[in-house]
Amino acid sequence: MKNIKNYIYLLSFGLLSACQYEFPEDAVLEPTPGQANFTKMVSIGNSLTAGFMDGTLYNRGQENSFAVILAEQFKTVGGGDFNVPHINSENGFYIMGPNNTPLGRLVLTINPTTGATGPAPIGPGDLPGPFTGERASLNNFGIPGVTLATALIPATGGPNAPQNPAFNPYYARMASNPGVSTLVGDAAAALANGGTFFTFWLGNNDVLGYATGGASNPGILTSDTDFQQRLAGALGTMLAANTEAKGAVANIPNLNVLPYFNLVPWNALPLSAAQAEQANLGYLPYNSALTQLQAAGLITAEERTLRTISFVAGQNGFVMEDETLTNLGGMGLPSIRQSNSADRATLTLSAALGQPVGGNPQLLRGISYPVEDQYVLLPSEQQEIQSKINSFNGFIAAAVTANADRLVLADVKDLLDRAATGSVNAGGQTLTASILPPNGGFSLDGVHPNARAHAFVANLFIEVINSKWGANIPRVNPNAYVGNDLPR
Repeated sequence: MKNIKNYIYLLSFGLLSACQYEFPEDAVLEPTPGQANFTKMVSIGNSLTAGFMDGTLYNRGQENSFAVILAEQFKTVGGGDFNVPHINSENGFYIMGPNNTPLGRLVLTINPTTGATGPAPIGPGDLPGPFTGERASLNNFGIPGVTLATALIPATGGPNAPQNPAFNPYYARMASNPGVSTLVGDAAAALANGGTFFTFWLGNNDVLGYATGGASNPGILTSDTDFQQRLAGALGTMLAANTEAKGAVANIPNLNVLPYFNLVPWNALPLSAAQAEQANLGYLPYNSALTQLQAAGLITAEERTLRTISFVAGQNGFVMEDETLTNLGGMGLPSIRQSNSADRATLTLSAALGQPVGGNPQLLRGISYPVEDQYVLLPSEQQEIQSKINSFNGFIAAAVTANADRLVLADVKDLLDRAATGSVNAGGQTLTASILPPNGGFSLDGVHPNARAHAFVANLFIEVINSKWGANIPRVNPNAYVGNDLPR
């Protein structure tokens, strides 16, 4: 019996060993283009396509845009060169500094006095100069600041004159015929000249410029009708340039994922007990008048409470303009109140809050002088902007659906929404909707993704392309791309 048991054991072991050798290894699929052709890709878009980061266009940003990353992966399935209008500047141009000196990209710095960490120009930068390469060979037509309207008109390329507000130096430097050609026309010509695939990411600036300006200039917010018509014109031109070419179209991220609107808290104003007491004395007549107007039935108790100004020692809401309040100008009272948790301050307020206005030490912004409209988004303005984003994204999705045989949607809005909840990662390393290294996905301007986030965006494009056309384009490792530099 013992021998029989041994034989059964040996037989079982032998069978098990044989089965182990027969298991096939996991199949490694070779890269394949599927039903699409990636021989020549053309990308058209705004600053996101250009690789604008840290408040400017500079070498590292350009080299790590999602379009460049995507084109590199396309080479595994027959893609060719992807030529970029190189800016040839290590630091780019962010703002003019003292003595009319151009300052470069933003970096995180530590204030030696306060210990606070925040973005500041790295030092000297370079004004954008003309592109000296072969313009007819370009593949990347990403232009910072361009809207659907300015992508369709020649004035974007010139002349550079006060009477031409459409002028854009980033397009002028690379336009095929400045002042005559258009961005969409140039991109379509490149696609017609042997192009087989294109990416399209326009429309963000049709709402973002209005939002970053605190919704203070309604004239720059594109209407739904104009957006739909201009989208049809721009996308239709690209589709008509080569009727065999396919493309991927991206949509517009939500407002609430952008650090630009989240970094400055509503109670960002620190005051000592003495400062708070002095400020409160100044607002006694104003608060008293509000009480009288409530008693007269001209404002409600809720509005009186909202408009009452009261400071304490510690962190405070700042005094700000609010045009939605009852107009009491006839009684000599301004439409002001203190900020609350429903308001969203823009990143630009961080440098202006508490500072003298016009050099007058008696007029401190946010204390004795109300923060202007361009620095804050009111709740009603936030709702207006979000509604506009939803409408625009609806038009984009409808345009893709109408050309479903040739187009696929890259839902960047969903990607960044998920990043805001901490549910996007690579190799266990999370992508966050912040500017803080190492996981922050936004560059230091608080609006544009950094290189690591661009890699996630490129992977999103790859995923939808692979799914749509049965391709097998390898994804990249986002952790191999640089995030924001550590504070200096």
